[in-house]
Amino acid sequence: MFAIVQNGIIQLLIPAGSQFTWNGVDYPPNWVNLSSPEEKAAISMVDVVYGQPANDQYYWVQQDAPVYDAGQNVVVINFTNTPKDLTQVKTSAFAIINTTAYSILFPSDWMVVKGIETSTPVNPDWNSWRASIRATADSTRTAVTSAVDVDAVAQIMSNIQWAKSPSTLAAEAAQAAQPTQGA
Repeated sequence: MFAIVQNGIIQLLIPAGSQFTWNGVDYPPNWVNLSSPEEKAAISMVDVVYGQPANDQYYWVQQDAPVYDAGQNVVVINFTNTPKDLTQVKTSAFAIINTTAYSILFPSDWMVVKGIETSTPVNPDWNSWRASIRATADSTRTAVTSAVDVDAVAQIMSNIQWAKSPSTLAAEAAQAAQPTQGA
């Protein structure tokens, strides 16, 4: 996005690839892409720079009004980030943790069912892995329960480390053992 600024006042915001009219001149949609920096400066056109919005899973995000930054000669658009209700954020986090753990474990549930039906033990590596997934879910739920604010929940949720399954580890080991081509 671009803006035309005169005397420190934003006169016009122009989305990239849009035609616009300025001072009685019609500019085609590709003018911004084809024009030189000097041509843009001649009509007082500057870049629009966006700030970083917060994760809308945890915050209500509202775009602020554009502001001209004369020092940088750009228009800046920031965001107001208001934390959502902590109880609701925690409830949502619990649902994500539970759903993720379920979806990770589900493909190997057949091993447990087969083991019960045939009275044969499940491979210990798979049992350990499944237990580690449940432990990760339990410890993450405990951490979320103890979180004192939305930022803490966001941090906890962004740092969950789910263990890799035995089949994934075996595939990675097999791939690592293969010689590289061209060496």
